[in-house]
Amino acid sequence: METQEILRLLQRYFDGETTEAEEQQLNAYFQSGEVADELAEYTEFFGGIAELAEKADDPTIEDDVMDYILENEHRDKTKYRTMWKAVTGIAASVIIVLGGFLFFQEQQKPFDDTFSDPEEAYAYAAKTLQFVGSKYNQGVAHLSEFEKLRKGSEPVKKATDPVVEFYEGIEKIEAAEASSPLQDIDSL
Repeated sequence: METQEILRLLQRYFDGETTEAEEQQLNAYFQSGEVADELAEYTEFFGGIAELAEKADDPTIEDDVMDYILENEHRDKTKYRTMWKAVTGIAASVIIVLGGFLFFQEQQKPFDDTFSDPEEAYAYAAKTLQFVGSKYNQGVAHLSEFEKLRKGSEPVKKATDPVVEFYEGIEKIEAAEASSPLQDIDSL
């Protein structure tokens, strides 16, 4: 068979357009042993196809394929299940150790009140609140500059208010004209 004819059949074969007779011609050519050098790479492919075609007639092939799939699926599930058990076991161990450590620490030292005299505790709390209040006031003091900025922008706002009112009036007039039934009559 001519090489160009085989190339044409190969193209049709890979496009899925060959008939069964043409596929048999290709199989016969590649099984013949007289394959052109440029087509030698397809010899193994068609040899494998022929071998699979022989096995396709085997009635137990479906069972073998299903067994293979189920074995691999079970192996993957078992692998992940084992990994999950290991990870959760480690996490549970860490939680138990930390919980035991914290419980043991709490048992060792009883709660001690910081102050024995309530007046001393009140004085210390007042001093702490006074310190926090002074820091808060220092932070808020910088916000007074924003008040100055607001007061400084009031003249500009007052100057632009008439312009804003003018444009709002124009928008109201345009909206009224758009919904006016007179405009519908004019367009007729």
